[in-house]
Amino acid sequence: MSLMQPAAPTPTTAHTAGAILEARHLRKRFPVRKLNPFGPEQAVQAVEDMSFALTPGKATALVGESGSGKTTVARMLARLYDLTSGEILYAGQPVKSGRVALREYRRNVQMIFQDPFSSLNPAHDVRYHLTRPLRIYGHATSPEAATEQALALLNRVSLTPAEQFLLKYPHQLSGGQRQRVAIARALAVRPQVLLADEPVSMLDVSIRLDILNLLLRLTEEDRLAALYITHDIASARYFADETLVMYAGQSVEGGPSDEVIERPKHPYTQLLIAAAPDPDRPSAMEPLPARGEIPSLITPPSGCRFHPRCPHAMPVCRERFPARTDLGGGHWTHCFLYGDGAPAPSSTGATASQSAPAEE
Repeated sequence: MSLMQPAAPTPTTAHTAGAILEARHLRKRFPVRKLNPFGPEQAVQAVEDMSFALTPGKATALVGESGSGKTTVARMLARLYDLTSGEILYAGQPVKSGRVALREYRRNVQMIFQDPFSSLNPAHDVRYHLTRPLRIYGHATSPEAATEQALALLNRVSLTPAEQFLLKYPHQLSGGQRQRVAIARALAVRPQVLLADEPVSMLDVSIRLDILNLLLRLTEEDRLAALYITHDIASARYFADETLVMYAGQSVEGGPSDEVIERPKHPYTQLLIAAAPDPDRPSAMEPLPARGEIPSLITPPSGCRFHPRCPHAMPVCRERFPARTDLGGGHWTHCFLYGDGAPAPSSTGATASQSAPAEE
C-alpha cells in the first residue's frame, strides 16, 4: 500500500472562493473478487487523494493516460460512484447521500458520457430524450411546453432545422449529432456544472473541434463550471483555463493550461507532451525516456507511482508521495525535483526549475 500525504493544503473547513463544486481528498477503491476465499482482501486503488475546485464560467481539464482514474473522478462527482473517502461540496455545502438530496444535486451537476452510441436509448426518439428530463425536473408542465423547450435545446446545440431532428432515433443520426443530443439532454435540467468525459474521443476527427467549440460557447453563455476529461493534452490547452494531470490515480501537476503545457515540471507531464504531435517541435529534440508500463492499481508502487518509469527517480520517491510544491502563478506539482511542499519563490526572477537538482 502506498504511503500518502494529503494532496491539497487547503483546510477542509474553508470554502474555496468562487468555487461551485469542490472535491476534497477523494479516494476510490474497487474490491476485487477473490479466487481464493482464504486469501487477503484486495482492491483496485483507482483514485488517491484528489482535490480540486470548479468555478462558474471556467473549464478545467483532467488529463492522463487510459486507466489513470479520470473517469472514476467524474463518476464520483456525478455521484454515480460512492466515495471510499473524501468529500464533495456543492456551493460550499457537503453533498448528502439521501435520495432527495441526490436528486437536487443531479439537477445542478450533469455528465456527458464518452460514447454517444450507447448513452442514448435506441428505443426512443430525440423528443423523448429531451422532454423526459424537462418533465422530471418540472421545467415543462405540458406536452406543448416540453416540445417547445426541446426545439430550443436542439437549436442551442446547432441541430437545425430542429423540427427535422425531433422525431429521429439515435441510429438515424451521425456520431456528432448524437453527441449534440446528449449535450442538449444535459442542458435540459439547467445545470450549473457540466462533467464531460472525453466527449470527442469517439467522434470523427473532422467534427471534434466543432463539439469543443460548442461546449466552450455553452460554458461562457451559461457560466457553467466545466470539467473536461481527456487523454489529449493538446485539446486540454485549447479548451480549458486550468489543467490537472493524473497518473495511476494520483494528481501530479496542475495550474493554468498555458503554464502547465508550455513549462511542464513533472516528468510524467513532460512525457505526455513529448508524445503529443507538434509540428513546431524541433526534429532534433530527443524524446523523454520512460521505462516500464503503467503499474497495477491492485498492488501499486509505494510513494510516487510514477517512480518505476521516471528517468529522475530518487530513493525518496519510493518511500512516500511528495507534498504539493507551489511554483508560482497557480502552477503546482507533486515532485521531489522541486522540493517537498516548498512555497513559490519570492523573487520574481527565480523559477521553479532552478530548485531542481542538476542531472548527472
